[in-house]
Amino acid sequence: MVYQNEVLKNVHQHPTITNPPITAILDRIDQKKLDLFNYMKEFKESDLNATPRQGGWSAFQICHHLMLSEFQSLAYVKKKLSYNPKLKPANMATKMRQKLLTTYLSTPMKFKAPESVGTQALPYESNWESVEIEWANVRKELRAFLSVLPEEMFEKEVYKHPFAGRLSLEGMLVFFEGHFDRHVKQIKKTLRRVE
Repeated sequence: MVYQNEVLKNVHQHPTITNPPITAILDRIDQKKLDLFNYMKEFKESDLNATPRQGGWSAFQICHHLMLSEFQSLAYVKKKLSYNPKLKPANMATKMRQKLLTTYLSTPMKFKAPESVGTQALPYESNWESVEIEWANVRKELRAFLSVLPEEMFEKEVYKHPFAGRLSLEGMLVFFEGHFDRHVKQIKKTLRRVE
């Protein structure tokens, strides 16, 4: 697939991230995104833009929600680190918050998305080019940013999740993965309803 080759080429243009847990999560979420796109390519764009009759987002809107969430999380971390803040070290409480968030994301319980990544922020209609290119750029920027961070930053509470609170960069990526997994189920359910 052309898209997959292009993404992998872009990913490998960046310096290597020396933190193995971070690299493992990044590789995993990139593969999951490719798997999702391969699944979604079986559908017409009109189906991917269709919203369920019972209400909710279209498959493309869910993709934009995930992409926006990753983009805004990265923007938060970049801004936070731009003024050289005093950061607390990640500790057992940080890990507990991360675990609670992961557990929550794996349940069917719902919570309202923040406005910046909610319905008002999502396009009414989209297309493959927009979804693929924009999300590839977000992931490329994420890898590039993480590849130049000092190693000690991976041991700090750098990220703040709206509900879970302060997390490490690993916690942020674990959130990306859990959030992604949760919404993949929603995408598949949505597409079953519009078939």
